[in-house]
Amino acid sequence: MDEITYSEAVLQEYKVGMGSFSEKLPEVARAFHAFTESCFEDGKLNRKDKQLIALAISVHANNEYCILYHTKGCLDAGGTEEEMMEAIGVAAALGGGSAMSQGVTIWQDALEDFIGIVQ
Repeated sequence: MDEITYSEAVLQEYKVGMGSFSEKLPEVARAFHAFTESCFEDGKLNRKDKQLIALAISVHANNEYCILYHTKGCLDAGGTEEEMMEAIGVAAALGGGSAMSQGVTIWQDALEDFIGIVQ
């Protein structure tokens, strides 16, 4: 018997979970699948670029299932390791930018508001 990889096991776990969900809410599952499939069809952006975007968002959102799913999606769409690394770099910049923008705005405003209350 062949051993499966960690990634294959996680994706299988997702498929089992979606199968159970689909049995209990088939209309919702069909609508979800139809929607997501249409989102990844070639349009002004091609499927590979959409998978790279999805991978970057998955990394930023820390969503393990989507990271695995969209890594495979990138590979299936012809994405290269270098392209995926660049997408992950963009996710890292976004994550750092998000933390910085919140720190220099909302946090500073909250600090100013609360200093008068705390002291």
